[in-house]
Amino acid sequence: MQFRQQALAKLQSPEELDLPVRFARPQGWLVLSVTLVAMAAASVWATTGSVASTVGAPAVLTHGRGSYLLQSPVAGQVTAVLAEQGQLLPAGSPVLKVRTPQGESVVRTVDAGRVSAVAATVGQIIRTGANVAAVEKVAHPKDPLYATVYVPAENAASIPARAPVDLTVQSVPSQEYGVLRGEVKSVDRTAQSAQQIAAFLGDSQLGEQFTKKGRPVAVTVRLHTSPDTKSGYAWSSADGPPFALTSMTLATGSIKLADQRPVDWLLP
Repeated sequence: MQFRQQALAKLQSPEELDLPVRFARPQGWLVLSVTLVAMAAASVWATTGSVASTVGAPAVLTHGRGSYLLQSPVAGQVTAVLAEQGQLLPAGSPVLKVRTPQGESVVRTVDAGRVSAVAATVGQIIRTGANVAAVEKVAHPKDPLYATVYVPAENAASIPARAPVDLTVQSVPSQEYGVLRGEVKSVDRTAQSAQQIAAFLGDSQLGEQFTKKGRPVAVTVRLHTSPDTKSGYAWSSADGPPFALTSMTLATGSIKLADQRPVDWLLP
C-alpha cells in the first residue's frame, strides 16, 4: 500500500515536467535507416528482378526423325543377312531371308534409313513380330543431327521457345572439349511411355532407362553448327573434339528455363 501511494504522488508531482526528452541515439537511427533501405531494395528486387534456373535430363543425338524397329512378319529360320550396320537403304530394301514352312520369305525395310543395328544372325530361329533390326530414318548421311532431351513432365511448361541448351556428350570429355551448344526447337507436351520412346529411338532399353523416374516429355534441340570444328557443331571450347559425332550417342542436356520473379514464389 505504501508503494502505491508513492507512485500516485509521483504522478501528481509536476517537478519533472521540465526535464528534457531523451531521443534515440545516432547509432539507433543508423541501424533503422539501413534496415529500411534493405527492406526497400528487397521489395524492388522481388518485383522487378529475375532468377534463372535450369533443368537437367538425359538426351540422345539423332537425325530428328528418329528410328524404328524392323520386325519380322514371319516366323522361321534366318538363312541370310542382307544388310550391314551403317548401311543406308531405301524403303523396301531386303534385310533378311527367312525360311518358313511355306517357303523362303524376305524381310524388307519399311522406310528409307540407315541400319543402326542388326539383331538377327544366320541360323537363328525367329518368331513373328521379332525385332530383327533398328533403322534410323535419315535420307542422307550428312543430314544434321538433333538432340532429344527427355525432361520431367512437370518442367515442360517452363521451357520457352529457343531456350539455350548445353549438352554434355557421353563420348566427349567435357573437361577437355567443353559442351555442345544448341537451342530448343520444339517441346512435345505429351508425356512419353517407354514403348513410345523405344519406337522413336529403335531401342527398348533406352525406353526403359528414360522412364525409370516417370514418363518424361521429349524436347527436340537444334544443334548450333560451326564451320570451324571437326564435328561441324558449336562447342563451349574453341575447337571441340577432333572427331565427328554419330547418331544414337547418349548425352545429358541442361535447358535454361524461363526466368522467374522472386515475388512469384510467394503468390499462389
